[in-house]
Amino acid sequence: MTNPIREFSRIGSQTHHVDNISIHNIHHITLGRFGGNSAAGQYKNEDGCLIWTDVKRDWEFVVILDAHHSAESAELVINHLLAWKTEIQSLLSMTYDQTFKRIEETILRMFQEETFLSDCRRVQGETACLIVLRKNKYLWWFSIGDCLSYLFHSDLAQYGQFQINQRQFYEWVGQVNTFNQVVPCYSSGIRELRKGMNRLLLTTDGLVESPNESYSNPKDIYNEMECQQLNDGIRAMLKTIQENNVRDSTTIIAWDVNVTIDVTVPSDE
Repeated sequence: MTNPIREFSRIGSQTHHVDNISIHNIHHITLGRFGGNSAAGQYKNEDGCLIWTDVKRDWEFVVILDAHHSAESAELVINHLLAWKTEIQSLLSMTYDQTFKRIEETILRMFQEETFLSDCRRVQGETACLIVLRKNKYLWWFSIGDCLSYLFHSDLAQYGQFQINQRQFYEWVGQVNTFNQVVPCYSSGIRELRKGMNRLLLTTDGLVESPNESYSNPKDIYNEMECQQLNDGIRAMLKTIQENNVRDSTTIIAWDVNVTIDVTVPSDE
């Protein structure tokens, strides 16, 4: 029987994309990458990503990483996720209420595994890591560091709400590792999507820290993406930061989710 799960993982050191924009589709998910401008001093790419999606069971599990000093920490995290793939994907195949009850505990166990902590001490550098799971009408996120995620929907946009997580500095996985502490530091949460079309977008910080700060305001990202197809919107943003001579590499992952079931609304509506 054909495996319904589509899988993709990559680190920037495999293909650096310096001076080059790449748009790639993994089923309904769009991955955009730009390695930065060599004219601004860029010569390497330390981003990473992992994408799993099961169209039949209606879920996406997406990871985006932004390492520094080397790509070793991003590669280590991706390899560790792949080692845990059977357990994680088995969990994702459960009913959505069971999945969301158990996903965070599973990810915490994964990051606190002693062999992984030992491997982290031997890599050069460390990485931010953002994990997002969408199943049914719910979204779970787990964030270490300063990668960003957004949820775009007109219901939320009217209140100026675009961003899912808040960037946290001085959190990493790798040589310097939040999970080496007695109490690990990270942020997580669960959000209900809105009825209709929801657009989810994850990015490393090259998008929001380019010269002229083209997309430092989440509303500007929303406006760029609102009236365009995923591939076109992501390409336009990467082209803008390329023209603004950004040095840092940027990875963007985005996809649309159409919610047809009822969602929470005020009692007086």
